[in-house]
Amino acid sequence: MAYEVTATRRRPQEFSGLAGQEFVAETLKNSIESNKIAHAYLFTGPRGCGKTSTARILAKALNCENGPTATPCGKCQHCIEITKGQSTDVIEIDGASNTSVNDVRQIKDEVLFPPQSSRYKIYIIDEVHMLSTPAFNALLKTIEEPPPYVIFIFATTELQKVPATIKSRCQQFNFRLVPIDTVKEQLAQAAAEIGIKAEEEALYWIARESTGSMRDAYTLFDQVAAFSGDCITYDKIRDKLGLVGVDRLNAIFEDCASNKTQDALLKIDEFLQNGISIEQFISNCTDYLRSVLFIKAGVTKESLLGQSRERYSQAVLSAWNPIQLERALSILLQLYRDIRYSLSPRYELELAFSRLSWLSQYVSPAEVKKAIDEAKSLLLSAPAAQSAHAQGMAAMPNAQPSNASFGSPLMHMPQAAQQQPQRSAPPQFSQLAQANAFASTNAFASASQPASAPAFQPVSSSPADVGAPSAQPHNVFESLATAPAASNQPPAPAADSSHPANIFAQGTSATQGSATSAFAQSAQSAQFSPSSQLDEDFAPPDPTPSDEQVQPTGPSFSYGGAVPPDQTAGTDSDFRESAIRELAMRAPMLASSLYQTGAWTKNGNVVSATVQSTYLKMQIDAHAQQISSYLSAFCGEQITFSVNFLQQQTPENIEESAPKQVKMLCEAFRGQIVGHSKKTPEEIQRDADEKAKKSEENTSSQENQASDVVDED
Repeated sequence: MAYEVTATRRRPQEFSGLAGQEFVAETLKNSIESNKIAHAYLFTGPRGCGKTSTARILAKALNCENGPTATPCGKCQHCIEITKGQSTDVIEIDGASNTSVNDVRQIKDEVLFPPQSSRYKIYIIDEVHMLSTPAFNALLKTIEEPPPYVIFIFATTELQKVPATIKSRCQQFNFRLVPIDTVKEQLAQAAAEIGIKAEEEALYWIARESTGSMRDAYTLFDQVAAFSGDCITYDKIRDKLGLVGVDRLNAIFEDCASNKTQDALLKIDEFLQNGISIEQFISNCTDYLRSVLFIKAGVTKESLLGQSRERYSQAVLSAWNPIQLERALSILLQLYRDIRYSLSPRYELELAFSRLSWLSQYVSPAEVKKAIDEAKSLLLSAPAAQSAHAQGMAAMPNAQPSNASFGSPLMHMPQAAQQQPQRSAPPQFSQLAQANAFASTNAFASASQPASAPAFQPVSSSPADVGAPSAQPHNVFESLATAPAASNQPPAPAADSSHPANIFAQGTSATQGSATSAFAQSAQSAQFSPSSQLDEDFAPPDPTPSDEQVQPTGPSFSYGGAVPPDQTAGTDSDFRESAIRELAMRAPMLASSLYQTGAWTKNGNVVSATVQSTYLKMQIDAHAQQISSYLSAFCGEQITFSVNFLQQQTPENIEESAPKQVKMLCEAFRGQIVGHSKKTPEEIQRDADEKAKKSEENTSSQENQASDVVDED
């Protein structure tokens, strides 16, 4: 007996044998049993899913000697002839080779004659979409009103090419792809019929490669059975067909997940040396990553994965998240499209796996946006937390600001939280110079500060504020006048008008005509910033106060090297605060960076600071020359500024108690937690509201004081 391929040997002979097409089978069976037989049918669907087989079964059901019946016997003369394709009343026409209008005219002439021995004359036209437009037009009238003994059955894989006029005259049945589980069961039955053992994994691989087509599955099964002998295994399929295999894919993707680029490239060379084609290798890698992505999504169905869940590497599953796996899958899909026009497909393959080796560091735009959105909410509440931190530091003697305060924004500047005795300004500046700088200072402040949270608060000069904690000074002269008193000296009396420290605070008539009194009034009524011309006229003050100057009540300030070293104990913090406040009026961004530095140390002409952030050190080093020039003008001598990096260890309890959003930010931006606020979100919001209210009050006071200065002038 001649050899018969599996696809022909296992062609269905009745409706119950149609695999995966239960809807079509049941509909046709019911129409036959109820004697509601249409004159034209249109079967559509992908290749190898049973369209032609269904047409032959329908022809046998209608012409069976026991019929019309839904279960043809298959033994009568008509059933046997239809099965062998020898029936004169069942005509199968290949639409791809009979496309002309003359072929259709021949059909029109034949339908005038009744069937010879059967009940119906049935025309089965396969690949009907290949007919020409004139042929379709010639067939329209015949399909619409055929003789009662003629039935047309059309089959096509491309429904969109069939004219709508043909579709409207036919009952349309859509055939579907056969599920992988069903294909695997049919293959197991085929193997059992010929006495071949087959592993489940091998049958699943054949079913997946068939992509839902039973004919393709049977064809591939015959090929595998030819070289497998009496047992079909996945290892034989992998070796004979040049597949990579899940074990080898586990090894190479473990190297990629571990950033071992060299090992991954060497494995690629080994695969290619063994004869595996680049296209096949990319296809296997794509299937592998697809299955890993399914497992990460919780899908463990073996028919979808192609392998059992345990065959896939746990290291790859834990190293990459779903977003990174999607990125890897898109890289390979794009690689398959690019190699068609590439100078060297192998170079493209090696480049793709080099990119996969650092995939663990990939952060998607969606993750970055999410992190930024959550960081925004944290930073909006940070000014209140920083203000509370600054107040706590101001309460401690010789306290130094650091970057350990969680959530401190870039533009946030410290607020003075305690009363500081005032000092007289240098007499070299006249009231006219202060008035000229007044307008430019206010313009700069209004342009650079948001209205809701001003960075600098005006100094109140009302009598009610005398003796109360003063606001933050805004320039070097006001910082000199508000330098903190030494911890071992009692505070100066606030109500004694004869005391030198209260002379320009109260603005007595005895000194109103002097330059010191004019400077004090202007400094309290406006945010003062000396212009560049004033910087040139500025000279360091004489350490010995003149008759017109006021003897300071606090400790001497290390200014321009004029104070002996034994008198400057504990004044480095004063120098740091004063210098930053002066710089804030000219370069707010640079002053903000300096504010995040630690303690300053002045050794001769060198001022050094400490930072605990590598990024902050790089930022300050880039502007070191500019900072040195500012400090030189500030001190009246040549100053060189340098910054030192101070490594800080993160306590474990801080990371454990930090909010979830902070941990996510650190993970997304590769950051480190150096501290966090102990306040609740409600307390932070309340402090922010109080600060905004106080800012509005101070702004109104500033406007009133500015108008007073203009009237006096």
